[in-house]
Amino acid sequence: MGILSRASYVIRSKINAVLNRAEDPTETLDYSYEQLRDELQQVKQGIADLTTQKKRLEIQKRRLEENVEKHNEQARQAVEQDRDDLARRALEKKQQKMTQIEELEGQIADLQHKQDQLIEKKDKLQRRIEEFRTRKETMKARYEAAEASARVSEAMTGASDEMSDVSRTIERAEEQTEDMEARAAALDELREKGALEDGLTDKSKLDRELEELADDSSVDAELETIKSEMGEGETDEETAAEPEPESAEDESDGTATEDVEPPAVDESEVEAELEDLKEEQA
Repeated sequence: MGILSRASYVIRSKINAVLNRAEDPTETLDYSYEQLRDELQQVKQGIADLTTQKKRLEIQKRRLEENVEKHNEQARQAVEQDRDDLARRALEKKQQKMTQIEELEGQIADLQHKQDQLIEKKDKLQRRIEEFRTRKETMKARYEAAEASARVSEAMTGASDEMSDVSRTIERAEEQTEDMEARAAALDELREKGALEDGLTDKSKLDRELEELADDSSVDAELETIKSEMGEGETDEETAAEPEPESAEDESDGTATEDVEPPAVDESEVEAELEDLKEEQA
């Protein structure tokens, strides 16, 4: 195989592959069906043309037959008048018309034969078209069902180009999300370690830690103050609750005064206040 032959073969194979990918079987079947219908229409048109020509010849034949009868009558009239010469001329014309009639009959018979052939061809072609139409619809239904099944399978497996693009988009989104989450976690870690300063304030990490210590010391001092105040209050209450010495009148009567119990301190209220202070501090 020469270079030109190989190049021509490769080009034809490439073109054939492109055409196969671009070909839609349903459209091809519809086009073939339309071609058969056009051919059937041409056959019908040919039958109509042949029928028209045959009718014209038949009309011409009837006219010649009428002339034959006319020449027969003329010949009889000429014989009655003893004009043999006129009778001979009429019979000669009659003979010419008879010859033309025979030729027309042959032409009409030939046209009739062609018409019968075309009608037979038309009937066969029409039956073929009907069979092709049935097969065409069946093939189209099978192809459309197979195409739909392939699309569903591609969508489920992600084998199609569109689903591949969607899958790649999801993968890229997941990668970007993971990168952003890792970046946010790293920034939080660096900020907690003090490697990054807050851009909204001029205070350093040391300043913030000192402020937190000062706040904790202030809270602790306030807590101790509250505890000491509460301790002094309890001491005063115990002192006030001590019994007074017995009077002389009581001693003379020989009766003793009843012991007075100090008021009880509600420890639950104290605990509740401490919890409230702790929550406020938190």
